Amino acid sequence: MRLSQVMKCLKDSGEMDLFTNDPEITGIEMDSRHVGKGSLFVAIKGFQADGHSFIEQAVKNGAAAVVGEEDLQMDIPYIRVADSRTSLGKLASCFYSHPSKEHKIVGITGTNGKTTTSYILKHILETAGRTCSLLGTVSYVINNKVYKPTNTTPDALQIQKMLSESMDEFVVMEISSHALEQSRTEGLQIDYGLFTNLAHDHLDYHKNMDSYFNDKKKIYSLLKKEGKAVVNLYNSWGEKMAEDLQKENLPLMMLGDENCCSIEDVQLNGKTVFILKMNDKRYKIKFPLPGYHNVYNAAMAFLTGMDMGLDPDDMIKSLASFPGIPGRFETITHPTGAKFVVDYAHTKDAFEYCLETARQQGADRIFHIYGFRGGRDQSKREEMIKVSARYSNQFYLTADDLNDETEEKMIGELHWLNEQFGNGKGQVIADRTLAIQKAWQQAKKNDWIFITGKGPESYKKPFKLPAESDLETLKFLQESGRHQGVI
Repeated sequence: MRLSQVMKCLKDSGEMDLFTNDPEITGIEMDSRHVGKGSLFVAIKGFQADGHSFIEQAVKNGAAAVVGEEDLQMDIPYIRVADSRTSLGKLASCFYSHPSKEHKIVGITGTNGKTTTSYILKHILETAGRTCSLLGTVSYVINNKVYKPTNTTPDALQIQKMLSESMDEFVVMEISSHALEQSRTEGLQIDYGLFTNLAHDHLDYHKNMDSYFNDKKKIYSLLKKEGKAVVNLYNSWGEKMAEDLQKENLPLMMLGDENCCSIEDVQLNGKTVFILKMNDKRYKIKFPLPGYHNVYNAAMAFLTGMDMGLDPDDMIKSLASFPGIPGRFETITHPTGAKFVVDYAHTKDAFEYCLETARQQGADRIFHIYGFRGGRDQSKREEMIKVSARYSNQFYLTADDLNDETEEKMIGELHWLNEQFGNGKGQVIADRTLAIQKAWQQAKKNDWIFITGKGPESYKKPFKLPAESDLETLKFLQESGRHQGVI
């Protein structure tokens, strides 16, 4: 594709001197290390580095042209734009021939429930014989091939490239507020935009809840002409989102609206069973994952599937056979019969979802193991401690993912929070594996032990037990028990 063809996608580009040639563009790159002969290099001012500082290296590596925000004179075509981030998405979409048009794309945003809802949708689509790609926190799955994710939502270049490579009919994507605010979704067009909920999180980045909400709302600027919004009204921010979208006259499906779709007769004793009322019809749904929050996740997926034209009876069967998700309410049974649950929960609301589920299942005692990510939203820590103290019989605070915080500072913070808000139930055990081991040794029949905050993620530092993740730690303790004749 010629540079002039790619550049037609930019309506905000400034003067472009093509000299006497119009070079063939072989690819688009935002990392100078990946530039090859014929690449178009897009210089982006990042949070840690400025791409303009690497233009010279990109040219040495073979760049045929450069896009940037600064006023520069170069020996190869240079195109100055107002915003390199938004330009990248537009250019990538154009270069890869607008791949959004080739798929039915579902974008899911919200503080909690994105991953579970996306996996449910993928499961019901594939059970119905449809093919489905997945881009999210746990993994990227394209044409049945699994890739390790770089972010919950990839950058704009990755999105367009993966969409162009996908041969799947459907693509289900988790879309984070960071991605929306950082223009990573520029050039993407979606058929459905799902809003699950909003809770206190990421305020180190978004500053306040209104700003966080407005960034989430940007997902609806991505809708195709015939696209639809799907909003969960069973939370106050969902009600606000629906109200705003109605004012904009966007096509809207609302979970929790009697005229559209509502949840009735929820039963959570042992198995999750509920009635979904839609257009005067009632569907009895059985779902393997416990908790009210999973009722909402399953209902959102079912509502979206109905609009896609999927058979409701097929979806009911599919939901009943849902296999679960790595690191999302993943359960391991202790020799005594106690339940150990590994989950990604890292907000006050997510803590409540998990711990309340144990109460609903009749737990005798509830233990909770968790920590906080260094350098991240510290304003939510107090409320998380309070929730854990309210629901748990005992909780252990651990230190991992320190990022730019020292371990000494983190441990001091954990002790202070525990003393102020732990209600006498907490204990600081910095080594996460030893905290899990202690709970394993204490576990009795009908206890529930939650290990939250990391899900399937690997540890960022070595601990005493030979394990790389929470699940590995539990499996190590299981195997150790077998070798010692405990089982």
